[in-house]
Formats: sequence, C-alpha cells, structure tokens
Amino acid sequence: MKRISSHWLLAVLLLLPLSGAAKEEVSIKTLLKEMVDREEKARFPVLPYTCKQFSSYDRKATVRGGEGWFANGDYNQFLRVETQNGREEFVMMESSGPGSIVRFWMTLNGETERAGTLRIYVDDYETPVIEGAVFDVLSGNVVVGEPLAAGVSPKTPRELRGHNLYMPIPYGQRCKVTFEYPSPLKRDESGNPIFPGYFFYNIGYRTYDPSVSVISYSQKQLQANRKLIEQVQQQLLEKERGIGRLEMESKSLDCTLAPNGSRSFSIENGQAIRSLRLQLEAENREQALRSVVLEISFDGERTVWVPVGDFFGIGYKQLYTNTWYTHCTPDGIMESFWVMPFKENCTITLHNYSKEPVEVVNSAVACSKWQWDERSMHFGATWRLYDHRMLDRMINQSGGECTDVNFALLEGKGVYMGDAIALCNSSSGWWGEGDEKIFVDGEQFPSVFGTGSEDYYGYAWCLGAPFTDHPFIAQPDGSGNNAPAFSVNTRLRALDAIPFNRSIDVNLEQYNRINYAPVAYWYMLPGGRSMTEPDVRGAKEQIALSRDYFYSPFLELGIEAECMVWDDVPKNNVNIQSGFKNLWSGLRQIYWSQIAEGDRITLSFESPYAGPHTLEGLFTLAPDYGSFDIWFNDRKVATALNLYDKNVITEWIELGDVELREGKNRLSIELVKGVSGLEKCCFGIDKIRLTK
Repeated sequence: MKRISSHWLLAVLLLLPLSGAAKEEVSIKTLLKEMVDREEKARFPVLPYTCKQFSSYDRKATVRGGEGWFANGDYNQFLRVETQNGREEFVMMESSGPGSIVRFWMTLNGETERAGTLRIYVDDYETPVIEGAVFDVLSGNVVVGEPLAAGVSPKTPRELRGHNLYMPIPYGQRCKVTFEYPSPLKRDESGNPIFPGYFFYNIGYRTYDPSVSVISYSQKQLQANRKLIEQVQQQLLEKERGIGRLEMESKSLDCTLAPNGSRSFSIENGQAIRSLRLQLEAENREQALRSVVLEISFDGERTVWVPVGDFFGIGYKQLYTNTWYTHCTPDGIMESFWVMPFKENCTITLHNYSKEPVEVVNSAVACSKWQWDERSMHFGATWRLYDHRMLDRMINQSGGECTDVNFALLEGKGVYMGDAIALCNSSSGWWGEGDEKIFVDGEQFPSVFGTGSEDYYGYAWCLGAPFTDHPFIAQPDGSGNNAPAFSVNTRLRALDAIPFNRSIDVNLEQYNRINYAPVAYWYMLPGGRSMTEPDVRGAKEQIALSRDYFYSPFLELGIEAECMVWDDVPKNNVNIQSGFKNLWSGLRQIYWSQIAEGDRITLSFESPYAGPHTLEGLFTLAPDYGSFDIWFNDRKVATALNLYDKNVITEWIELGDVELREGKNRLSIELVKGVSGLEKCCFGIDKIRLTK
C-alpha cells in the first residue's frame, strides 16, 4: 500500500471545511430577492429544484383517464389526523428534505366561526414557527402584509375570498402544515373525528437537492429580514419594473394592418426585450384584440403566437389590469414586461386575421443589453381556442362528464411561468370547477393536482367580483362567472414557477360547453418546442360576448337533412337512419354507407329567401367516417373535412359564408380520404342551418 504524504493529507483536510462552506444556500433573503428578479427568471435556475403541490383534491382520482379521474369531492382531504399537545390537528402537508413553501391558497365554506388555527412546523416539529387564525396567517398581518398575504377579491366578504400567501417559508429538514378545528368534532362509528363543512387548500412547495443548505424559517429570520420584506412588498405593490435604470433602445411598431395582412419588425444583435407596448384602433376593437396575432421568433425559433388581447391578459375586451408582467388601460394601452433575451436576432410579426383594417399606434418594443450564457432561455407563449363545439366533442369523448383541456405541452428544458384564460359562458351557472393537472418530465400522476379553476386563479366560490392589482393573480372581468357573459382570469407564477428537464403537460378540467381560450407563458432553452400549432381558425372566429352567440334569438333558416331531396344518390346505400341513442335532431339523419374514395352524392332543398348567409352543418362523427369535400351551390365550402372519431357523436361545424338562392339550393358531398384499415366508409348529416 502506498504511503500518503502527511503534507498532502493536511492539504486535503484543510480543503474539506472549505468545500462544506461553499454549499449553495437558500433562505428567506435569497427567495425574496429571486421573487422580484425579472432577469433571473429568463435563466434556468442555478439551483435545481422541483415545484409540487399538496392539495385537497379528490383521492378517487388515481389513474389518468380512469374511473374517478374527474371526481369532484375536492375538500376535507387531509393526509391524516394526529394529536399534538392534546389537540387534534388535521395534517395538510408534510415534506422532507430541504425545501420551501412558495404559495399557499385556501378557503372555507364562508363561515368565519369555522376559521380555526393554522400551524406550520419546520425541522424539529416541537413548536410551530407560524401559528394563528387561518385567515389572519394567509391574508392578514400575522406573517406579512399585502400583497404577499392577500384575500381576493377585495370586493367580496372576507370569509368568501380565496386567501393567498406568497411569503416563502424555507425549511432545512422537513415541514408540516396542520389545521385545528375551533370547536369539538362529531365522531364516526370508529371514533374518528368528522370534519364539517368544506375546507379547500393548495400548498405549492419546492424541494432542493440534499446538498443545498437552507436557513429555515423562524421568527428570528423573519425579524432579521423585515426591511427586505417591506422593500419587496413595496416593489410588488408599485410594480417597480426597474426599466428606468437601464440603457434602452426603442423601436416603433406602428403600422397599418390590412385585412389578412402582416407586418414584421427585426431586431439584430444579442439583446433582451424589456417592454412591449401595443395599441390597436379598429372599427371593431374587440374583434381586433382576438384577430390580431402577435408572433415572435428568437434566433430563428418561433416561440410566441398569441392574439394580442390574450397575450396581455385581457382577452378580447379592453380592460384595466396591472400585474407584475402586464399593464393595460381601458383607453387601449397594453404593456408587457416579460424579459425576452435572444443571442443573435429577434423578429416580431403582427398578423391581422380580421376582415377589416387595423391601425397599430403608439406601439413600440424596448430592448437593452443581455449577456447570453448557457442558462439563458427564450420566452414563449402559446394559445388556442376551444370553442363550445370542440368542448362538446371532447366532453362526449370523455364519457359526457368532463374533459382535460390542454394549456401547454412542451418538450425541452425550461420553466413554466403561468397562464390566463378568456372565456364566454353559455349558461347562468359556474363555468369552471375543473382541477389543474400538471405532469412534469413524463410523470404518470401529476405532481400538481388542484381543486378547482377559481382556486387555481386565487379566488373562491365562483365569485365574479374583479381584482386587478395583485402582482400574480387577476380577474379583470368576472361577469361570466355565473351568467352568460365574458370572464378573464390570470395566474403568473413567482417562486411557484415549475422547472422541467424534458417536458411539461399542463391541463385544466372543463365540464361546460363554452368558448374557452387559454394562453400559457414559459421560458425554454433553445431547441425546445411547443406541441401547440398556431390556431389561425380560432383567431378568425367571431368573438362571443353574450348568450346570443350560443343561442340566437333571431329566426334561422334550417332544414333536417332527411327532408332534403335526393338529387343524385346511389340507390342502395343512402338511407334515413334513426334511433341511435336519441343522438339526432328529429331522431333521424341522412346516412350514406359503403362509400369509396371519389364517390359523390347531391342533396337539395327549396328556399323562399336569398342572399348571403353563414352555413353550418350538424354532422355525425364516428369510427368508420372518412374525410369529405363539400360544395354548396357548386362552390366548395369544405376541403377534406375529417369526420372520424372513436365514438359516435354529433358536432355543429361551420362551413363559412354562402350565397343562398331563392328556389333550389344544392349540397354535394364527396369522399376524398377513407379510414385506414377500412375498405369502405360512411357519412351522416343531421341538419343544416343558415344565418344572416
């Protein structure tokens, strides 16, 4: 065995404490500074972490898409009940290893007398480091004040608000959160306490590698950082964006966008966009907010494709909102403060998919220097419209109960930064309810599983009162929360941003047939990609502002397909089909079977009216239905319309603007592509309607 030099051994021993002292450190101080550091958000975290969630989601949900996946008993689901110093405490969270609570939301069932005691234990679990009435801890002043502790909306009674704590609570070894009910509890037959009422909670938390050193939360640490806490709260309240301290170069984006026209603007040399301001003038500004699309490419990669209003968090109504990353005013100004770095070049393109010209005025992008490094990420945002027809189909496919609406499906390495939804409700009831389900890096079960749409966006009980000045959550308009009208919600992630190394799959449950358009925000290292393609059709679609969009009070022209004249059809394989699960209007449809590619049929009907109309068809979709070209009065209105579905369902499909003739009108259908594995296909149409 070789003898080790005593001098060499001494050198090694001297190095050991130095390597220990070099361990990375997390504390209240570092987390608060990270919270307001916009620039650092555009770099992949230097200290890797996971961001997960404990919540009261219904435990019957165990397998994606399986029985119980859409179960809705998302309350009173605690980890266990335990006795602590003679108290019965319901455990909401327990995590081991270095980490930190980064967002805490909860609500009760609107009764203040049930607002019991919240306790948060760290490390030794002997004495809680935070203890107090639950509302006072989460949205009062027990720990911090606004906006790090806030109940929303301020216009609703306190007991009906969503209570949000954004103050980080780091821990070095472990953390446990409990709730004590304020009065004696009833017991079941086994003697277990029965929790009364409805207690909903979401606790977002980080976990770090064991090598990371964490200075745990304590009253001593809280007092030592009081000045910093006050500074951060002031920054967040005032939305202090630090732009005035930077040397900025500004480029005008003013232009005229012709119908179906586009304008592009290029920025060279590695920089970072620090602010983006747009203002639109149009005869129909609301439609322009949806039909004018912002596209941005960084270093040759298109990462942003979002309608302008949705990008700024107001949907298609010119509203006031003021968050950490966006600011909009009712008179038309829209500003974004996402930091968007690029190594070599950037191209900003504005597309106008509306039928009228749009003036882009008082608009500019401002950039400053950026030192590109291996952690630098491109900013991204994606959008799509799930209209009431698409949601109806998706819900039917899920068994007629509910469906998971995808907000983002990303492949690569990056950080998920938040999202917003703009919607028009079609009923007089609540539009949402659905839980968020976020799968990171191929998880089989989501590490973030929530309790309801309003809970995810920070408020509670489906209430529509607006709130717009919190840095991270907003509801500029909640008119449609329980009425056939418009609503828009935003959640921007601070310390609860979610890193991913390979992929992230973000979903929110939906069980209503409404017009529902989510936008998602993220950062990714170059080479990552979004699986959501640009939704040009959705951007072109007429916006929904009221119940009239879904249920028109105006007389419509329509005819059951089975009432049409069979002008040119094969003798044996066109029939009237009836009775299938009461699926069709009038319980019948025109059914065409044994179709080969190139086969065509023509139906006709008589009209006493003439003029331009919009044509829609109520089509059947089924496993043996192919893709069809469709003509109306010899003008093609659909190309390769795909009517395949694994289930048998019906769906209204808009075929576009047509010229209705007084007298005879003809509808022709031709199979252009069959179903793989089948020699022949089928086709079914239930009804058509024409509206002015």
